[in-house]
Amino acid sequence: MTLLLEPPVTVLDRLRWGVHDTLVIAGRSYARLRAQPGELAGALIFPIIMTVLFGYVFGSAIKLPGGADYRSYLMPGIFMQVMALGVVASATAGAEDMARGVIDRFRVQPIARAAVLAGRSVAEISRGLLSLCMMALCGVLIAGWRPHGTPLETLAGFALLALFGYAMLWVGTYIGLFVRNGAQADAATFSWVFPMTFLANAFVPLDGLPGWLRPLADWNPMSAVVSAARLLFGNPGSAAASWPLRHPVVATLGWCLAILVVFVPLAVRRYRTTTSR
Repeated sequence: MTLLLEPPVTVLDRLRWGVHDTLVIAGRSYARLRAQPGELAGALIFPIIMTVLFGYVFGSAIKLPGGADYRSYLMPGIFMQVMALGVVASATAGAEDMARGVIDRFRVQPIARAAVLAGRSVAEISRGLLSLCMMALCGVLIAGWRPHGTPLETLAGFALLALFGYAMLWVGTYIGLFVRNGAQADAATFSWVFPMTFLANAFVPLDGLPGWLRPLADWNPMSAVVSAARLLFGNPGSAAASWPLRHPVVATLGWCLAILVVFVPLAVRRYRTTTSR
């Protein structure tokens, strides 16, 4: 599949043009993974490490109220963390493209304006979904995790996780267009997103947090995502006092929509005005 040489005129042809170019850019990202298989291997191995580390090493020392199974409580939290960390890969890939002048070369070609960022987001969410599937498989085979909701509820739980991951990719895309190289992009994303996954209810209940820290954890978007996943999967949860955790599905949809509404236009505008460093 190659880029179209002449931009179309009609609205329908422009739509087809945009979809075509988006798929071309996504294919380029897939080819990059084939050239660097270590990235794909890391994305597949990371879930196994997290499952064993938290499920068995830390989980053996953590007791939940009521004697609920910790690994069933844990897995939705790890699912969320895997999707949230996609912001790092997205920012790093974007920064490296900028540093190598790839973005400038795309800009002078007859390519749909939105195709570059949209294509990369398609490729990144595909890789995130692959990691999520690997994590779910690890949860079933290694941790004994099972979803106890209906098939529709289970599908909705994974859909919410995917939506959150897609929203976070656009945050990473925006950051990647500002920094100078992949190392800076990694530092500018991992330094805050990883601590945020722990300042949530992903790994332990929030009941033991000090009073000044509890509101930050309650209103952390990641806490809502984890609570929504636990609710839809039928996994153990914890008592919720704040509105986002009492209505986690609505809160998750609201957070994801807010992130997309803010960062998609910002990323597109930055892409149109920035030049390679």
